[in-house]
Amino acid sequence: MWLYYTLAALLLLQSAVSLRDGVRYLAYVRRETSARRRSLYMPFASVVVPCRGCDEGLRENLSALFEQHYPAYEIIFVSDRADDPALAVAADLARRYTDTSVAQTRAVIAGRAHDTGQKVHNLRAAVREISDASEVIVFVDTDARPRRDWLRALVAPLDDEGTGATTGYRWFLPVQGRPASRLRAVWNASIASALGPDARRNFCWGGSTAIRRETFEHLAVAERWRGTLSDDYTLTRVLNEAGLHIHFAPVCLTPSLEDCRLRELFEFTTRQIKITRVYAPHLWRLVLISNLLFVTVFFGGLALSLTRAVGGGRFEWPLALTCAIYLLGTWKAFFRLRAVALALDSYHADLRADAWAHLLLWPLASALYLYNALAALRSRRISWRGITYELKSPHETAIISDTRDEQETPRDRADMLNR
Repeated sequence: MWLYYTLAALLLLQSAVSLRDGVRYLAYVRRETSARRRSLYMPFASVVVPCRGCDEGLRENLSALFEQHYPAYEIIFVSDRADDPALAVAADLARRYTDTSVAQTRAVIAGRAHDTGQKVHNLRAAVREISDASEVIVFVDTDARPRRDWLRALVAPLDDEGTGATTGYRWFLPVQGRPASRLRAVWNASIASALGPDARRNFCWGGSTAIRRETFEHLAVAERWRGTLSDDYTLTRVLNEAGLHIHFAPVCLTPSLEDCRLRELFEFTTRQIKITRVYAPHLWRLVLISNLLFVTVFFGGLALSLTRAVGGGRFEWPLALTCAIYLLGTWKAFFRLRAVALALDSYHADLRADAWAHLLLWPLASALYLYNALAALRSRRISWRGITYELKSPHETAIISDTRDEQETPRDRADMLNR
């Protein structure tokens, strides 16, 4: 029992520190959203949108990019193939917004990747095609649905030349409310609140990141991307090595309105942690150790309390410790929800509908993190958007298979090469 109580004390300390971070996160978001100044820094920006297939709600997500309150910008849609259905949606929207949006639009066909992640390959092709007038490069994913002042809020902090990049993050909002979708939202929420006022600990999220073109080219980011799978981890490392900080803009917390099934839940979460193990092994070790401690103490405490209660023994102390740990985690989730509600003020109804999951299911998310970390220990192979990769190192990626190989005829391949 002394070992259990020692581990419980460590977990209580960890939970208290986490709760403190939750309070600080709320304070930071409140300060940034309420006292946000209207910056006059709004240079011409190139918004790069890597596409592959149709995400749930794709039309609405891409429409939000055309509706930005920003004086002048271009949207570059990039895919590996000209017949990608997402490009057809983008082209239709470009025609629809011809007279109502200031955005200039075009498509770039990057072709197939061979020794780099397909998304990174697409990004490298797109940045070579940006306008000469562009001063800022912005990256956004097709599963994000930014608010109308997103671009302005993301670019504004770059007015400070000491800022290397600005970033937002995703917040999953289940549409139909499947259990797997809610658990994914809870799992993802803890990463969202890891961003905050400490710019040294912040990281870039590839789904909503802006960087000065001058900085991007000076640091040779496109070249550093060669051979990699993770655009955001690599960009974060490059900025850290240069001593440039990353600003988190809470207004750029973007909702992803989509659902998933149980299999997709495990695929998504395990893929993220496998990538983390390769590109940020210190974070992977933290995930493994902290969640191993939590699962051992929390679920072990529940089992111990139940066993003692059934056997007529004293169970008050293990149960009290377990309840204390649960309450601390629930308070952290509550403060995080309060903060997110400030940033996603147009989605209060969705946040309220999903609040119970964040307040109650977070222990299951910790158990899922432990599973993800152990799975990352066994394998470095992932599947992403129909392509299977082997992550050999942060600088070497092998493409194992592509589902299009099974769908295309030799003539299809020849047509692709001639485009």
